[in-house]
Amino acid sequence: MIVFGIAGWSGCGKTTLIEKLIPRFTARGISVSVIKHAHHGFDLDRPGKDSFRHREAGASQVLMLSNDRWVLMHELRGVPEPTLEEQLRLLSPCDVVLIEGYKAAAVPKIEVHRPAHGKPPLWVDNPHVVAVATNAGIDCPLPTLALDDADAIAEFILAHSHLRP
Repeated sequence: MIVFGIAGWSGCGKTTLIEKLIPRFTARGISVSVIKHAHHGFDLDRPGKDSFRHREAGASQVLMLSNDRWVLMHELRGVPEPTLEEQLRLLSPCDVVLIEGYKAAAVPKIEVHRPAHGKPPLWVDNPHVVAVATNAGIDCPLPTLALDDADAIAEFILAHSHLRP
């Protein structure tokens, strides 16, 4: 299983890039999963729904399923969030796991960098950034990829990870 990160500052286009990469991998028969780390709280549930009421009543986990999908919601209730390694063990087997966020994780990653955002590049201080996807010319010792060329970025990930379907 390849674990590869897509990192960058908020609003730089990480989710959009991942959204473009997934079909490029799946078209080649490569199964993909995604782990997205959120620095803020989130909720997939809605007040008043049965599953919400179960969690509010104190359930540690609620598993919802239908003919189309299933989701397992786990309430941390003050316990530290699972490590990236623990999260990877929760996933079903797949060929590629794309990680959104986790800037400091010790996995190879492409930085999505937009100089116009005024944020400093991550690659300067992050040894796990192996390439930069950008929408502008930058002075960088790492391979740079056009942010709008998802085919080239997917190829880079496969080549870097030594996966050829």
